[in-house]
Amino acid sequence: MLPRMLTLRRRVATGLLPFALAAAAGAPAVHAADLTARVDAAFASFGPATPGCAVGVSTDGAIALTRGYGMADLERDVPITPDSIFEAGSVSKQFTAAAVLMLARDGKLSIDDPVRRYVPELPDYNVPLTIRHLLNHTSGLRDWGALEAVAGWPRTTRVNTHAHVLEVVKRQRALNFTPGTHWSYSNTGYNLAAIIVQRVSGQSLADFTRARIFEPLAMTRTSWRDDHTRIVKGRAQAYEFVDGAFHLEMPFENVYGNGGLLTTVSDLLRWTAGLAAGRIGGAGFLAEMEKAVSFSGDPTRGYGLGLMMDTRRGARQVDHSGSTAGYRAHLANYPEERVSVAVLCNGGNAGATARAYQVADLFLAERTTLAPAPEVKHTLTSEETARVEGLYRSTLSGAFVSFIHDKNGVRVEGGGPLLAQTATRFLTPGGQSWEFDGNGARSADRYDVVTYVRVPPATPSATELAELVGEYASSEAGVTIGVAAEGDSLVITRAPDTRMRLRPVYKDAFETPMLGVIVFRRDAALRVAGLSVSQERIWDLRFEKK
Repeated sequence: MLPRMLTLRRRVATGLLPFALAAAAGAPAVHAADLTARVDAAFASFGPATPGCAVGVSTDGAIALTRGYGMADLERDVPITPDSIFEAGSVSKQFTAAAVLMLARDGKLSIDDPVRRYVPELPDYNVPLTIRHLLNHTSGLRDWGALEAVAGWPRTTRVNTHAHVLEVVKRQRALNFTPGTHWSYSNTGYNLAAIIVQRVSGQSLADFTRARIFEPLAMTRTSWRDDHTRIVKGRAQAYEFVDGAFHLEMPFENVYGNGGLLTTVSDLLRWTAGLAAGRIGGAGFLAEMEKAVSFSGDPTRGYGLGLMMDTRRGARQVDHSGSTAGYRAHLANYPEERVSVAVLCNGGNAGATARAYQVADLFLAERTTLAPAPEVKHTLTSEETARVEGLYRSTLSGAFVSFIHDKNGVRVEGGGPLLAQTATRFLTPGGQSWEFDGNGARSADRYDVVTYVRVPPATPSATELAELVGEYASSEAGVTIGVAAEGDSLVITRAPDTRMRLRPVYKDAFETPMLGVIVFRRDAALRVAGLSVSQERIWDLRFEKK
């Protein structure tokens, strides 16, 4: 037993654990120690040979617990502490949104102003496209990073700046959808928001937020990665586990506002407390940020201004996750229970969101009765299962989903289970709902509703594959790709050395992990005239056949 205790002591770096935790929970100090031990258990997989996480919890506006697990620097054997600085990924978006909202309260702009008033480089799509659309991901703007990945330059493979983002945006002739009609996550909107802050205030987003947010809230260890070469004392390095070993996976780009916040768990908790107390923005500021847009028909769920609105186990939840290079992050706030949880990690497989929810449940259980997690309420017959199984195509983007049946029930192929509520209605463990009618399905998550149609799987012949061979170019992505037939399959090539085999899905549609869904397009005479690429953040990006 002694060696395990010594290992645990080396693995865990402990921050201040105020006795206020016991008082806030209405329990004796021994109970606070028990909660701490249970938090430690949630992070027990991290040790002196792995990256790890820092976690912080606040109750009633006061920091109650901060802990560090694993290593901040594997080369130099530096452990993670509660003061370690991580990159927060998309948790950063709420700070950008707050900066824009502050400018609106200053009378410098309205978040319902057209974006082109401040960013005339944006193409005119002949539809209203506002700053609010940017901030709640209803703009329809394609994600610039996903576009660059299609072109062969995924984020963190070269140094990008906001000037590069504008160049990508200027090339886009189409949107994913008419602004305000659907929801699609887009970093582009938040980079444009950062540009708007600079053009309207005369200060960079970094300078503006330092003066208006970080300094007033004593967030002394928070800044932006606006220069990826800058030395940041106390920063944890980021890693990915590849081929059986950890490798550095750092973000080296100077694009920020969509992500790029360098911070600690304590500073994130100071932010949530400052917002809740009205110390930032004044009366009604947080309520404006939490004003959610949702097309799912559920008024308790949706996306606000850099914030996700939802419920967890019956408790109202305001949260956001983050992922950049090897960093992972999650910040969750439960306003009625007055509990906030921050988790920052430096490993791509660290599971920051799952661990944040695990910690949240521990503290929420002290203050409220948690509703049970979704569970199966209906036992499917073989006929009912057959009506669900199959391949379905999104009518919005051409993306697809396949449902299969195994000994554990119906599940998404390559994904998680569907929990039957009735013969036709299902929930995922995360709360997404699916309704089936025999010919199609309707999916509703916390943001949007998507209709799917059932389609037969494709098994194209060699003759059919030969029709698709050729070169295809996209001025919007700035790349040309080649399609060649090899035996009974298609292969895509892209300079300088990318080679991807395509898997047939439905008629004229193929899948590749690197590009997403590729649908070949035909003209009125049914000749192949081009193709489109669809991903989660890019819908129907067109390529013309040369």
